[in-house]
Amino acid sequence: MRFMVIVKSDEKTDAAGAQPSAEELQEMGKFNEELVKAGVMLAGEGLHPSSEGFRIQYSGDTEARVVDGPFAESKELIAGYWILQVKDRAEVIEWMKRAPFREGEIEIRRVFELEEFSDATPEIIEHEKKLREQAEANQA
Repeated sequence: MRFMVIVKSDEKTDAAGAQPSAEELQEMGKFNEELVKAGVMLAGEGLHPSSEGFRIQYSGDTEARVVDGPFAESKELIAGYWILQVKDRAEVIEWMKRAPFREGEIEIRRVFELEEFSDATPEIIEHEKKLREQAEANQA
């Protein structure tokens, strides 16, 4: 099972120019190394503040609208994420209880697998698998 671990932002982490300390980077690096060595970490990144971001809003047939950050509700924003592949919910909880955070909140959501979509035909599944393989090759 794959899970997305969403690290929630706050006023401190979303402030322009805010960056983790050398100690925090070292602690996170050590934790990420444990995840990688255990074979559970597929991806993980920290994000720039919302002041450098933007949203695209869709409304029916009208043209999509771009809204520049920063965004007001920092608690609804994401400071970073991991994608973990583990055997079950209990394992992802076990791992994330060890994350080197002193405060804040994370949200954990299961990632859909193609086969879980009831309308996914074998052709659709095969096409998506090929696209994922190509996307992985782009990272090399």
